[in-house]
Amino acid sequence: MKKLVALMLALVLCMSMAAISASAEEPIKITIFVDGTIPDQNNGRDQFEARWEELHPGFDLEIIQPDHSSYYDVMQQRMSNKDDWPDVLILSSTYYVDYASAGALWDMTDAWENSRTKNSGRFTGDKVFEGLKLDGRLYGFAPTRGNGCVTYVKKAWMDACGITEAPTTYDAYIEMLKAFKEQYNTAPVAAAGFVGGEAPFINYLPEFYQDAYPYFVQLEDGTWVDGFTQDSMKEALQRIQDAVKDGLIDKETLTYSTKDCRDKFYDDSFGVFTYWAGTWATNLKTNLEANGKDGELVVLKPLEGLPLYFDRVPPVWCITSTCKEPEKVFDAFIDDMLDGGDTQMLFTYGPEEVYWSTKAGTVLDEEYEEGQFHMLENLEKPGALYTKYHIDPMLSLASFADGYYDPKEESVRPEAKAASALFNENSRMAGLVPGTDELSELNGDLTILKSEIIADIALGNISVEEGYARFEDEGGLESSEAIVESLNAL
Repeated sequence: MKKLVALMLALVLCMSMAAISASAEEPIKITIFVDGTIPDQNNGRDQFEARWEELHPGFDLEIIQPDHSSYYDVMQQRMSNKDDWPDVLILSSTYYVDYASAGALWDMTDAWENSRTKNSGRFTGDKVFEGLKLDGRLYGFAPTRGNGCVTYVKKAWMDACGITEAPTTYDAYIEMLKAFKEQYNTAPVAAAGFVGGEAPFINYLPEFYQDAYPYFVQLEDGTWVDGFTQDSMKEALQRIQDAVKDGLIDKETLTYSTKDCRDKFYDDSFGVFTYWAGTWATNLKTNLEANGKDGELVVLKPLEGLPLYFDRVPPVWCITSTCKEPEKVFDAFIDDMLDGGDTQMLFTYGPEEVYWSTKAGTVLDEEYEEGQFHMLENLEKPGALYTKYHIDPMLSLASFADGYYDPKEESVRPEAKAASALFNENSRMAGLVPGTDELSELNGDLTILKSEIIADIALGNISVEEGYARFEDEGGLESSEAIVESLNAL
């Protein structure tokens, strides 16, 4: 009997050990919900996922990626059902504040303070991360500075109109647009909406908005106001309406996505495009040339008397509060993003032999020797090179580790460096608006109302005065004042 009991105990122990072993071998699944800043399946996403899993044995990465232009609509739908929340998602500053205030995001403050990245000696983003804290707590991780937009003008269009110097004043800028319209018989400016869907909202039409801002802003004396209700906003809307009426801004701006604008810029449908600084200068140039157009672009400094370009609050990677193992997810996915080695290389330059190579060969008529780093031809846009994967090397908040090869000098083109330098010298930091109950409750409908009024005014359907009368009649002013009161009570 004693032998039988011992045998049974040994069997149970073996079964238990087998179960523990099987459990230990089962990978930890991480679901991430991402926008187009992670390239899609047409641009090496599957290879990225495979390489990330290779670098992180014991983890299974699942990437959920709606279309970039509808990302926040789909994201809000998904977040409306707590059972569908991903482990990790990318959020703009507005949604970051809202979801953190609502308790939907995991507090990563302690994990960050003890992280390898923060304590590596390579990290340079302390000011950025301080700006991301809400009531002293951190709920999101940014691998880069926010960056912002600069205005690109086609040099070929300037030459065709006999314009030898870039405009430095608003009047000169408008005269240039009028010359473009007469020469090319098209509206020379287009944008992805008359107002942006996220902070800093005005970055695609800065010359027209000037010192106006359609969201809540803190004045120098510390008080909060709704920028939409200020006279500066009314003056900006009149400028936009006049420009649309005069054929200087494309009416289709109402429905254009950023992709629509890029494609039309590449086929010469318009000649002035305010878009991201840095590597996008190279993207615009190479895609124009791939379309048989002149790729030389003039980057405008902020016009005299106007505010500097906005350096936005960067989008952040957040872990949701429903994530079952947030510490492990933070360690493997968040902290490793700037590990100074292979994972940072993957997030910055993409998967090898898809985005870059060191093999001898010819890429777009350029010869490379064995061992020489070079970017490869874009899978989706023949004739154009890849410039980065997710992390812009010029915006990264951490350098690579000593001894690890950083190919930034080889991968970043002169036009990208010049655009980035101009932006850095002529930009101002945007700030977060703290969360309040009134902001969370009222701002969604208020933002929709503001956007509708801005669109109607821009298209000339109503006057500026009629737009603000609607704002008051439909409760916008009342909601605005309630939010302002709550912000000033903090």
